[in-house]
This record gives sequence, structure tokens and C-alpha cells, in this order.
Amino acid sequence: MSWHIAETREEARVQAAKGLMHWHNEYQVGTLMRPGAVPFSSPEQALELTVDVEGAAALIGTPDDLVAAIRKLQASSGGFGVVLGFVHDWANRENTNRSWELVARYVIPEINGLLDGYRDSRTFVIENREWFERAGQAVMSKIMSHEGAAAVLKVGMEAGLAMRSPNAPDLNKAAKDLK
Repeated sequence: MSWHIAETREEARVQAAKGLMHWHNEYQVGTLMRPGAVPFSSPEQALELTVDVEGAAALIGTPDDLVAAIRKLQASSGGFGVVLGFVHDWANRENTNRSWELVARYVIPEINGLLDGYRDSRTFVIENREWFERAGQAVMSKIMSHEGAAAVLKVGMEAGLAMRSPNAPDLNKAAKDLK
């Protein structure tokens, strides 16, 4: 497959359109002299006839677009082991490198199922929120029922050593609620 991806489709198209046209006109038409291949007259025509057609073998878009294209290819072919991505220098070096960084960061983990465990874990936490809250209450209850632990918590709170963040429990409130 051939692709160039960016954070948005619009960015990817702007970054790659002129290079796609140049690649086609110079390489496909000029060097390979592919039968029936004719030069494109504009970058817009290059996009229209190369990536904006049904069944296109090239993609210019976002990581999500590339994931969808690979999944579609997997489904239509019955599955395969490897996707080979060709580098055609459609964009400048910086944008080409960024495209491949996006492939590594978003596309490969998605295609290889590496994010499934994170999603399952998140769903589990959401669906079992009450148990996590009860566990937190049990921990606070245990701390507050032990004179020494409660004293250390108090000192930690007063000294600013106990954790403070928007998602941390309000330990002062928890301590008062348990008394």
C-alpha cells in the first residue's frame, strides 16, 4: 500500500498532493512508461484520480483512515500477515517522517490489537466503579481505625506530603466521614 497520513485529512492532502503528482508524472509516466498512464495536470487531479476513487491502492488521510483501509483490505482478502508500506516522498522529509511516526504510534498498535487490553481495562473500571470506591472506603476505614496510621495521615496532610490531585480522594473529608 502507498500512503501519507497526518493529523487531519486536509493536512495530509496539502502535504502530499504536489509530490503525488510529481511522483506519478515523473516516475509512473516518465520512467516506467506504464501503458495507458498519462500525466496529471494538477495536484488536485492527482488526488482525485489516485486516492479519491473506489478501490484506490493509495491513501492520503489520517491514522484512522489508514486503519480503516487496512481492515477493509484484511476483510476483502480473508486476512494476511503483513502490510508493506511504500515510501514515495510525496511530502517533504519532515512530514514524511511525521507520517511514519503516526503509523508507529497509532496504526500499528491498533492493527495488531495492542490497545484491546487497555480498552478492556477501561471498560472494566467504568463498569465496576462502585467496587473501586468501596475498596477506597475500606482502605480509609482501615487507616482511620489504627491510631498510628491516622496520626501519620494527619501529619502528612498538614505537611502537604499526602497526594494532592484533582482525581485523588479528599482525605480530610474521608477522615471526617469515618469518625
